[in-house]
Amino acid sequence: MGCLALNASFEPLTLVPARRAVRLVLDRKAEILEVDERKRFRSERDELPCPTVIRLVRYVHVPRRFRRQVTNTFLFARDDYCCQYCGRHRSELKGRQFLTRDHILPVSQGGGNRWANVVTACSPCNNRKGNRTPEEAGMPLRRTPGEPNHVHLVWAVRRVTPIQAKWIAMFYGEDALAVLGARTPAPLQSSSRA
Repeated sequence: MGCLALNASFEPLTLVPARRAVRLVLDRKAEILEVDERKRFRSERDELPCPTVIRLVRYVHVPRRFRRQVTNTFLFARDDYCCQYCGRHRSELKGRQFLTRDHILPVSQGGGNRWANVVTACSPCNNRKGNRTPEEAGMPLRRTPGEPNHVHLVWAVRRVTPIQAKWIAMFYGEDALAVLGARTPAPLQSSSRA
């Protein structure tokens, strides 16, 4: 299980392995905000509950202008793992069918790997469309593609616990969880430290 790392401003940054979180706490670079009492880290002299949420002591500047490259992982998550032509979810694909990246304006016609020019397509739809635009192929898109917002991009492919979702919602609001398809955080079921 990963540990949610918050910036000093309580902005959710990333998920880190629990061992890395413990190291940050022991080095006094972070403080524990939430723990899982069922799991513990032990040394010869100390015992520490497994952190599930930590906050960095010093603020780490994260450039907002940094744009993520289009990867299939983020692309498929942005499109909810559904073909943008026929609407089938990856769980509905059979046999040798799979999700692919489709260029709306084909690369051979000058299209690039920009968020606004790529969509998720199942392999049959991508093969049917071929080297044509959706209009030329008679295959309308289900929605207009665009660059996902920062929260969606960072968290779409990660699994967060209800406790971690609570901290994400505190900083970004409940709307962020709706974008990610997460449920409203459940009441706390683990110990909390402030």
